[in-house]
Amino acid sequence: MSRVLAVDDDRQLLRALRITLRAAGHDVVTAEDGRSALRAAAENHPDVVVLDLGLPDLDGTEVLAGLRPWFPGPVLVLSARSDSRDKVDALDAGADDYVTKPFDMGELLARLRALQRRGTPEPEEPVVRTEHFTVDLAAQQVRVDGGVVRLTPTEWGLFSELVRAPGRLVGQRHLLQAVWGPAYEKETNYLRVYMAQLRRKLEPDPANPRYLRTEPGMGYRFTP
Repeated sequence: MSRVLAVDDDRQLLRALRITLRAAGHDVVTAEDGRSALRAAAENHPDVVVLDLGLPDLDGTEVLAGLRPWFPGPVLVLSARSDSRDKVDALDAGADDYVTKPFDMGELLARLRALQRRGTPEPEEPVVRTEHFTVDLAAQQVRVDGGVVRLTPTEWGLFSELVRAPGRLVGQRHLLQAVWGPAYEKETNYLRVYMAQLRRKLEPDPANPRYLRTEPGMGYRFTP
């Protein structure tokens, strides 16, 4: 049995979620606003969070920002916002899935099962090896042919964000906020400049990157 934290300011929907999730065998904790959700998460240690974006005190993306530094489990967003920009923002902020209201409870349960099958992430491997270089996350070092490649703090910050998410698309906004801070979330030119520098230092053929891939208009992907 997993513990689900359900967060929504619609009391009728929250009651329906509680009944449905309990019937499916989950232990359920509920919250009606963002601050209560963060307290409930800290106190109850849920396995998964079901989160509405339109909360009365905090936006759901702000709740995600409060959860993600320490909560490793999946977050499924429920929202009446159907615009693709809202979905991208939520996924960039740390959501794992997005369901638009109104929704079918059977679909919600299926999506929760899928998220839980992925499991809680294992503790990150401190050393990541590729054919051309080795990354020691604990020592914050990259080695090519046995020698240490000097990366600036900003280059390391950007590179390590990608290495910690192997194979996954990491959004531009997430990278900008993580490396430069919230005030820089639109400065995509920073990413282009620093990715070019990383490729020159690490890629066997910087003009045709093998490890540091660009997903145009969306973000970047590390493919070990």
